[in-house]
Amino acid sequence: MLGDDNTTEHRLRLLQAEFTQHERRGPGDGRTATRTTSPAPLNINVLDRINAAVAEVVEHTRAATPEAGPTPADETRIYDWSRQHTAHFQPEQQQALETLIYRQGLEHAIDMGDTSVIRKHPCPACGCWGLLWRAAAHRAACVNRYCVDDDGLSHSWQLKTLAHHHIARQFATKSSAT
Repeated sequence: MLGDDNTTEHRLRLLQAEFTQHERRGPGDGRTATRTTSPAPLNINVLDRINAAVAEVVEHTRAATPEAGPTPADETRIYDWSRQHTAHFQPEQQQALETLIYRQGLEHAIDMGDTSVIRKHPCPACGCWGLLWRAAAHRAACVNRYCVDDDGLSHSWQLKTLAHHHIARQFATKSSAT
């Protein structure tokens, strides 16, 4: 729809296919206790994050369109399902859905270790292109030394803020082009 249709779906599919498996570690990792049970065959944390993302989209869609049909069996089709059932929304409501989907795309990329997606966004405070991902704070921070808050700390932004600004720019460009 806005150039990001396949990106979030692709990232979810990749996260589901490649990142649910535990890291393979070879011999020589050190001594460990003898196991009494085998480990889970999948990375449960990644599966929980995927399920939470799908549940958030379903909840958002059903809140606005309770008569939406059953969700697709393939979790990666959830974004298309949501867009189909919300096509009649006003532009503001569609913008909110696209912001949610875009934010999840950023989260999926970061979960896979690709923090470069943050650098593709300007700082909402100063507009410079110098955001870096701070994993410990789970926020994007501006590296411009003049872009600081009242306490003298660099401005930092949640992913939902970056997604909101990105989608708002796209909707503004789309509406001014027509």
